[in-house]
Amino acid sequence: MGRVKVNLTLDSEVAQSARSLGLNMSRLAEAAIVEAAKIERNRLWRAENQSALSAYAEEVATEGLPLAGYRSF
Repeated sequence: MGRVKVNLTLDSEVAQSARSLGLNMSRLAEAAIVEAAKIERNRLWRAENQSALSAYAEEVATEGLPLAGYRSF
């Protein structure tokens, strides 16, 4: 995967603080965006699959866990 230039707007004090600490703002921003995208993908997946998740939870509540009779602990 290649790298691409983008423009970001930051608070001047935040940018100055990062510079004075020698932090790589591009890498930090990239890591934060990767994490935010992961969280959003998970949120969207849960929203799209909420009915199936609820149905399974209800099934487990009424019928117990599948294969529970085979548990040895």
